[in-house]
Order: sequence, then C-alpha cells, then structure tokens
Amino acid sequence: MKYLNKLASVFFVGALGVLTMTSCEGGDLYNVGAPGWLSEMGGEEDPEPEPEEELVGQMEDVYNIGNEDLSSGFWTLGKTYVVPAGAKWQAQFNLTVNPDNKYYKNFYLVLNACTDAATGALGDEFGVIRYDNDPSKNSEWNTVGTEIDRSLVSGNFSNSSGDDETDASVQKMNGKITLTVDRTDGGLFIKMTNGTLTKTYTQTTSFPSTGADVPIACRIGIEGALVSFISTNIEPIGGCTSASDKQPLSMVLKGVPAKVLQGTDVETLKAGISAEVTFEELPAPVVVKAEDLEFQIIPNMDDLGTKTLVAAYGKTYKGEGASKPVIAYATFNVVDKLYTCVGNVDNSSAWWTAFSDLTKVAPGETFVSTFTNYTSGANNWNNFCIVLLKGDLTLGADGEYAVVRSDNYGWGNGYAACTPSGGQADWAAWLAAMDGAKVTTYVTNNGDGTADVKAVMVGTDGVTYEQSYIGINTIDPNDFYFRFVVDNSHMEFDTVIGAEDNSSPWWVDFSDLFKVPEGATYTTRFKNYSSGANNWNNFCVVLLKSDLTLGADGEYAVVRSDNYGWGNGYAACTPSGGQADWAAWLAAMDDATVTVSVTNKGTSADVKCIMVGNDGKTYTQDYIGISPIDGADFNFRYVMDGSHIVFE
Repeated sequence: MKYLNKLASVFFVGALGVLTMTSCEGGDLYNVGAPGWLSEMGGEEDPEPEPEEELVGQMEDVYNIGNEDLSSGFWTLGKTYVVPAGAKWQAQFNLTVNPDNKYYKNFYLVLNACTDAATGALGDEFGVIRYDNDPSKNSEWNTVGTEIDRSLVSGNFSNSSGDDETDASVQKMNGKITLTVDRTDGGLFIKMTNGTLTKTYTQTTSFPSTGADVPIACRIGIEGALVSFISTNIEPIGGCTSASDKQPLSMVLKGVPAKVLQGTDVETLKAGISAEVTFEELPAPVVVKAEDLEFQIIPNMDDLGTKTLVAAYGKTYKGEGASKPVIAYATFNVVDKLYTCVGNVDNSSAWWTAFSDLTKVAPGETFVSTFTNYTSGANNWNNFCIVLLKGDLTLGADGEYAVVRSDNYGWGNGYAACTPSGGQADWAAWLAAMDGAKVTTYVTNNGDGTADVKAVMVGTDGVTYEQSYIGINTIDPNDFYFRFVVDNSHMEFDTVIGAEDNSSPWWVDFSDLFKVPEGATYTTRFKNYSSGANNWNNFCVVLLKSDLTLGADGEYAVVRSDNYGWGNGYAACTPSGGQADWAAWLAAMDDATVTVSVTNKGTSADVKCIMVGNDGKTYTQDYIGISPIDGADFNFRYVMDGSHIVFE
C-alpha cells in the first residue's frame, strides 16, 4: 500500500542517533523571537512617543506567550507573578498583534487572589483587563463580584469603535509594552503603555474588596497575538528564564489516536499530534508541533495491529541543533473498522453466547441505540434481541426482567403484563429485509416499575418496520439495565457521522433528528474522534424544532463539548464543566466514549455529557435550563467540526 508521505527512516538507524535539524520556524508557548513579517508592515505615522517608563530592579525573563504564527487561541497564559499588598510589579515585553486587525487580539492581564504566594496557587479570579479600550466592548470584565469598575479606566485608544471588530489602527498596539501593577497606596493602579497607546486603571479604595492585604496573582494572556517577554522586577513562580540557549531534556507525545483506519496516510495521522518538550531551567514544557518532529512507525502502517510511534526532537530552545535529541514513544492500533460488532460476522454465534455491554437506564430515561442488523435468514428469531435485567443478573431463573425479540415475541417475569405490537403482515419479506437493516431501538425506564421497548427497523427493501413492547413490569427503576444478545445473527454499531479522517468542516455533517417528547430524557452513546486541533473539534449538540425555523439558524441552542454554546435559549442556561486541564482533555477526546442525555422539561431543556477519555478518566459537561423551548416540538441532532462520531 502506498501512502502520500513515507516517513524518513535514516534518522532512526541504530540507537536513533543525534539529529541535525534546521532551526525552528514558528514556535509555541515559551519560545524566543518574533515574526519577521512585522518589520515589513506599513502604517500611518504614530504620534510622538512618551518618554520610556523608568524601571527599577528588573531581572531578565525571556520567553514567549503564544505561537509565533499568531495562531494561539484565547486563554493562552504566561507565568504567574504574585504582587503582595504594598508592592509594585513592573514588566516589559514586546507585543505583536495579528494582521487581521481584530481589536481583541492583543494581550490582557488576569487578576486572581493568590492563596499561597510561594506556589502561586490561584483563588478567585477577580477579572481581566485587556489592552484595547472601548466602552461598548468587553475590554475588561469581572469574574467574581464587581472588583473591576469600568468607570476607573481611561485610555487614548481610537480602535474598535462601533460594531466593527476590525480597525487598522490596532497595529499601533505593536511594540515594547511596559506594564505596571501598583499596590503601594492601598488601592490598585494599572498602566499598560507602548509609549503611544496608554490604558490605565486607577482605584484608590481597597482592592480587592475582600481586603487590601490579599496577594494578587497576575498573569499575561493573549489571543491571536504574541508576547515576547523581556524583564520583570518580581520573580515569577518557577523562576525567570535566561536568554541563554537551553538543551531539551525530555518529551511527551500528545494527541496520538488510539485507532486509525487501515489505509490512513501518515500526514493524516500526524495532523493532530504534538509534543511537550521540557528544556533545561524552564518552568513549563514547550508545545512543539508535528512538523518539527521526526517520526518512525514500527513495524509499518500497512498491516492491521498494534504499532509503535517513535518521535524525536533535536532542537534547542532557540531552535539550533541540540547536543542530544529527545525521544518519545506511543502506541496506536491500525484497524479495518472503527465500529463495534456483537456476534460473529458470519452469523454463526449460538443463542445466549454473544452479548453487548450492560447499559444502565435511569428512571424517566430513554436510551437510544442505532446499529445495522445482519441475519442468517434461517428463522425469524435469528436477529437481535434485547434483554432487560438487573445489574447483577439475579432476577428470575435467567436473571432478567424480560427478553424481547425483533419478531413480536418475548418472555420473562415482566413480559406477561406488556402489550406487544408489531407482527408484520409479511414475515418472509420482513426476514429477507432484516439482513442489513438499519435499526434504532428505544429502551425506556418509566420510573414507576414499568419499562417500554421500541424498535424501528428500516429494511434493505426500503420499508420501515416497527416492533414495540409497552408496559413490561416488575421493574426496579433504580436497578434497570439492558443488553443486546444475538442468535445466528450479528449487529454492527456502525452509524458514522462525519468524515473518518476528521476533515468535516463546520455545519456540514449532521446526524438524524432525535425527537424528545415532553417530560422525557433521551440518551445516546457514541465514540468521539477528534482532529485534536482545537477544543471545539469534537461533537456538538443542536437543539431545534423539527422544521428548523426557530431563530436565525433554526435552533434553540447549540452546545459544544468544551463548555461553550450559543442560540436563543443558551443565555438562560447554567453551563458546568470547564475542565481543569484542557490540553489533557483534548488529547483524551480522540476515541473517547461519550454518553449524552437530552431532557425536555416542557419550557426548558437540559443537556448532560459524560466523556470517558482514552486516558481512562471521566470528564463531564452540562448545560442546565436552556430556555425557552417548545416542549411539543423539541428535537436534537449532532453536528461535526473537524471530528466524527460512531454510535454505539
């Protein structure tokens, strides 16, 4: 099999000897230098600059915040500088703003309470003050309470007026910034200036309101910009960074997929991979992109099975050839399909030998499963069956509340009370159509000691067949599970939404609509696969009417997996999640098992997500109280963005 790009292997001969690499072109967090294009940019002449600020006691602190290609997203933060009561912090750094002239793509100062000055442990976040200055925009904001008073801000900025996000005058923000955070008078004075554009915040009363003696942790952050730090008079947590070059010490790979389809080319495999390189004396690892790494796959990507990915990085902190490269390893599997099967693919599995995993269904919840059914075609019962049972399998002689088949038949302690409906008019036509039928099943825990099962089967003949079992009783609503079992048949959970190489652009690849009745909770489970490029390159849930007419985009709300959303009903909701380590979460989301529950409360809706990452950790994300909605016409569907999902 030929790939678009074969990996160079000469570099890995023997013990993977010393690498000779070209200097880095575009670095990440804590790298040195600034883009060369900046010096070539023209613009209108600036006013006469102010005299440079007088600085006292400055220490060299040389590192970058942000990627040199200005691609870093919001909340890319630098080191922590703790400013005690009565102290003054002064720092200098070079600022490079984005050529797209977006007013908010500059730097900002994040102010937190510091609960331990020695470690820089963060308490409440008081708020953020950004370098731009527009009363109509979020140039500063409070996070806890009302600590930052907009009326105390002044500045001589002319950019970002009106509703337009772009203004060529933002290029005047470029240059050497002097930042002052002064607490010597009991209040708080902040000054940000490059000698031409100046923004100040002057508060003479106690800051924070909880007491003027609280140490304040200050961090510089950027979005789509670059801060190249120069000096500080307060030593940051972890120490200052010398301008002298540093050797790499170790490396950890991030974003290596757990599975790739056979035939995937190497460039696609590398797309979501990065590395964290630890250098001498630096307080934090540096993120290195795939293009700056050399890779070898052992034994190869041609055959199925487990592979070892070997990566090497051979550059110093400044991008020169390192005296000794650092090596990192990871494993992944080459597979011929990403989906899960229950039963042998030749339909040879005997009765009661091949089961799916147990799935718990909470009171009031409906669990929705989609799969393709295959049958030997010998008998009606040689298709999928659903077993309703306790978690420990102790109820009844066979450990189940009931067993229901796809062909209007069942048994068990609770089966006699139910009302079966289905009974196809032409069983022979139905049986023939079930080999390759697309099936959606609904298992409902009514919460009152009864359960319902419904199956919608779209046969290979294009005909939709249904089978229901309503009112199965003797259910313990707090101990209610189901699993699938096959009999000379097999099931494939193969419903894929999005391109399997994670190339799907935003708002192109959608799942089918799931209609949620008023008062009901519908739950689906799937495998999530991500390009790993950004937090939002994962599943999104769209809440909407069936005809898509509500709102400009036809939705009540759109909610992402990463604590963000929008839409007519989103503002009323309470999001919760916001992972403590977003980088670890993003890496874990490729091949994560995700359960999403959507609840229709009549006038409002809840979305709850449980994500079990490829690192074995459980992450959650909830959106509670999305409103208003029309409970009589409430649906949801999934949409992809640089990702894909496979239903289970």
